[in-house]
Amino acid sequence: MSAKKTSSKSTSTNPVLVIIIVLIVACLGAVYIFTGSDPFGLFTPTDVSPAATLAPATAVVEPSQAARSTPEAQSGDWWQVYFTDPNTINDPDNLAGSIPEKLIEYIDGAQHSIHIAAFEFNLTPVAEALIAAHKRGVEVRWITDDEYGIQADEEDGRGQFAMLKKAKIEVKDDQRSGLMHDKFLIFDGRYVWTGSTNLTVNGNFRNNNNVIVIDSPDLAAVFERQFADMWAGNFGPASPSSIDQQLVKIARTPIQALFSPEDDVISHLVPYIQGAQKSIRIMAFSFTHDDLEAAVLERFKAGVDVKAIFETRGSETEYSALPLFYCAKMPARQDGNPGTFHHKVIIIDEHILITGSLNFTNNADESNNENTLVITRADIAKLYVKEFERRWAEATDPERSAMKCK
Repeated sequence: MSAKKTSSKSTSTNPVLVIIIVLIVACLGAVYIFTGSDPFGLFTPTDVSPAATLAPATAVVEPSQAARSTPEAQSGDWWQVYFTDPNTINDPDNLAGSIPEKLIEYIDGAQHSIHIAAFEFNLTPVAEALIAAHKRGVEVRWITDDEYGIQADEEDGRGQFAMLKKAKIEVKDDQRSGLMHDKFLIFDGRYVWTGSTNLTVNGNFRNNNNVIVIDSPDLAAVFERQFADMWAGNFGPASPSSIDQQLVKIARTPIQALFSPEDDVISHLVPYIQGAQKSIRIMAFSFTHDDLEAAVLERFKAGVDVKAIFETRGSETEYSALPLFYCAKMPARQDGNPGTFHHKVIIIDEHILITGSLNFTNNADESNNENTLVITRADIAKLYVKEFERRWAEATDPERSAMKCK
């Protein structure tokens, strides 16, 4: 009996000690609330998201940070979104806050493979990072365009593909008249990096562009299948479609991957436009496709709130949708970037996002190799709406006389 009593006393809690501990924790909590200091790590959450194993999760950027980081760099558990900002991030000799800085983080974090299908290239720091990855045993492969990739590599200020080849990194091109216009990278069969951004100085420091990175082995497998098909030499209309295997779901988010020309991409985009109930926002480097134009115009006439921004160069031609939209009294502007407005984005009802390498043209749809994502998720779509609003504020109405309205 006495042994049991002794054990009971030894495990009892001293109320004075409890009060002291509570007071200490309360004081530390007060210090954290008012100063942000957490010397013992009691209150600071730990990032355990899957993306943290490869590249740091991107924090929400406060307005005071805009001068030194991307204007809208946000992330979820499995996605990250970046936009270029030529107004503040425009020095290719300073990668701080730039998209290439983030890309190099992914390259440096890769363990097994980096597969790239990208139209053109002249970023030396990225070439150096790829060579370093290759030297540590990562499989690096690149598919590019023959004219704008390999042939352009001989121009002044280029030579980055030559750097890769010298380091024994395999580079292939499409060897055909249509463009290998894709813009995607796959890291370790898990992370897909895509959007409108070419891997060039202009693409990242002078043009308006977007990137989305998605952590999904299922989506990566879709892109790996497309990459393998092109690596085997299948480009253009002759390439077989596997569209029935290109829809994935991530955390209840449907993501449809589409590849031109084999998937007849624009025929699949038109129904999304036709289904718009409240709003459509368009950011277009080139928009000349008749069926897509007709679908947008029909929704505008049905009362849907439609606005569009066009790259100024070429938007006044007889083929551009700008005169058609403008003369129908649809709010449509020309971009305000002295460089190039290079987005290829449509946002529907603020919850469906269409983005990728595809310009809204017949050539892009029927001849070029292109990649497009349709993502049904409001928090991602709204980031692109915010980008639209930033660019809308810079854009201007076209000269009415140039539109030749009847």
